[in-house]
Amino acid sequence: MTENDAVNGPGVNGTTVNGTTVPGQAARISGVRGFGRWPVQGSPKEEGKALRARVRRRAHAELPLDTDRPDAVTAVEESSRGRIPELTPLRVGRMAATPFAFLRGSAGLMAHDLARTPTTGIDAQICGDAHAANFGLYADARGGLIIDLNDFDETVHGPWEWDLKRLAASLVLAGREAGADEDVCRQAAHDAAGAYRRTMRLLATLPVLDAWNAITDEELVSHTDAHDLLGTLERVSEKARNNTSGRFAAKSTQAHEDGGRRFVEAHPVLRRIPDAEAAAVAASLEHYLTTLSEDYHPLLARYAVHDVAFRVVGTGSVGTRSYVVLLLDHRGEPLVLQVKEARPSALLPHLAAIGRPVPQAGHEGRRVVLGQKRMQVVSDILLGWTSVAGRPYQVRQFRNRKGSVDPAALAADQLDDYARMTGALLARAHSHSVDPRLIAGYCGKSEALDEAVAAFSLAYADRTEADHADLVTAVRNGRVAAEAGV
Repeated sequence: MTENDAVNGPGVNGTTVNGTTVPGQAARISGVRGFGRWPVQGSPKEEGKALRARVRRRAHAELPLDTDRPDAVTAVEESSRGRIPELTPLRVGRMAATPFAFLRGSAGLMAHDLARTPTTGIDAQICGDAHAANFGLYADARGGLIIDLNDFDETVHGPWEWDLKRLAASLVLAGREAGADEDVCRQAAHDAAGAYRRTMRLLATLPVLDAWNAITDEELVSHTDAHDLLGTLERVSEKARNNTSGRFAAKSTQAHEDGGRRFVEAHPVLRRIPDAEAAAVAASLEHYLTTLSEDYHPLLARYAVHDVAFRVVGTGSVGTRSYVVLLLDHRGEPLVLQVKEARPSALLPHLAAIGRPVPQAGHEGRRVVLGQKRMQVVSDILLGWTSVAGRPYQVRQFRNRKGSVDPAALAADQLDDYARMTGALLARAHSHSVDPRLIAGYCGKSEALDEAVAAFSLAYADRTEADHADLVTAVRNGRVAAEAGV
């Protein structure tokens, strides 16, 4: 198995044209299907439609929970293995804050549950953690703002339904946290699935090259009828424009006697590290360069590394090793890179449970980077990977004009707008690795899938609230230590 197989999916078979064998992707329902085959046979739309006989769309409402399901506290403890022990209480504290926060930190537990639900067998490159807070703004190469999925630590080749159901369930939990009534929360989940379905149908009708870059950010609000969200998006965009390396460096560093700058500790989020550890991180950037297009080598050559520090990351990644690297150009202008540990996807054992081939261990940073590039319309130009002390890492720009909508702070009349927007973005992301005609054929014109996903989401939100309550009880009883989230 090649490294590409770890991201793209398994297997390469041959196909025959006039007696000559031509390499092609295996004849399973996946992303690269049929390229190089002649004559063309079958219809992806009809193939997708035929799958309804095997997996009814209304079956996606099901949430079968088996006796092998780990309890919430055990799942949190298991997912903490291999992380930095002293940061585990901070991770637990963040997850214990709200049920939505618990969901954000428990991708593996939800994958266990999703592995018991019906799937069509249609696979795509999935985010693996497509909750409502993992969408946001970031800058393209020219500084323009893009909105898309933006967190890919768990990305794998797997069932598209898993991403959609995680998104929908997270919207219910976010709505409940915001104080929205149950009808509003259910409608948000319903609208997310509906926007996903309608966007797939739209992409299926467009010429392929048009579909690949369809639904630009200028069209997104109109396409998803998200006009009530405009004011919020404008405020987030304005904040994102100021969220730069320069602003972070101004707040988090101080001038040094050598004329450069050094990070200033801000416990527990930002701390200095031993010189040997910092040197190892800096040295790893040499390999990182080899993972970038050579076009960008002259750009980075104009910067010099001035400091390295450890910085704690978001809820799902707390306890993983993550560094910020301060680079300065000849004028002292900063560029900050994040070097973030890449652990194996929490979804892998659950893919095996449903009979999906599990890729051989490769470089986890490479898996994350290639998965991200496959799903996003535009990715960070400095996205790459490296290894430090034998551990795999992804490397990306830090504070690359990033901004996000807090779904748990949205008003009731905005939640369904945000749901439609994220549902459409998820469909666009999946369509880069699977023929949209295939999923569109399965989803169809009716709201059968939308209603099923909404029903699933309400049930899963209830399950998550119970899991969260179990974790809170364990913290109160002293079974697990928790530190107030920062």
